[in-house]
Amino acid sequence: MFVIGLTGGIGSGKSTAGEIFAELGVDVIDTDQISRLLTKSGGSAIPAICDLFGDAYITENGALDREKMRQLIFSDGADRQKLEQLLHPLILAEVSSHIQRSLSQYVIVVVPLLFETGDYDHLVQRILVIDCDEQLQVTRTMARSQLSAADVRAVMATQVERQFRLKKADDIVRNNRDIGHLRAQIVRLHHFYLTLAT
Repeated sequence: MFVIGLTGGIGSGKSTAGEIFAELGVDVIDTDQISRLLTKSGGSAIPAICDLFGDAYITENGALDREKMRQLIFSDGADRQKLEQLLHPLILAEVSSHIQRSLSQYVIVVVPLLFETGDYDHLVQRILVIDCDEQLQVTRTMARSQLSAADVRAVMATQVERQFRLKKADDIVRNNRDIGHLRAQIVRLHHFYLTLAT
């Protein structure tokens, strides 16, 4: 199976890009969605999170308290590492299982921390980076979430630098304009990927 790793900084438009690929009939595996399933009420990661961090980080209905956990992991790198060491292998196992079941001509795996973890090096044959100006990352993320500009920049500081990402990319989609511009670039790439996959 031909697998493309799709990544980019926070607010760059990874999810929107993934949705466009899905509309074109491509299987898109989003690691953030898998993470949410693992940490929802009854999710398979909840008991281990409870053991590691205590009941204080679990909501009344048995899901991960995302806000509390976000505050903890951005104030303490060791705790962030603990959470990642717990979740990343579970997410990777789900991704591998999805790829094996896929019937599309190629697969897109959306991984925000593709370069940071190194977990997907053996799985992906090509890397697509969705890129936009850093100020746009901040304004987009603030518009869709309850994070302040300082919070967004704190998240950005935990991710690899933009220039590193661009240097490592096989393909780059610039997402500084509207969705029509984004879609046109992805449709072109889709045709290119179909030729590579065959």
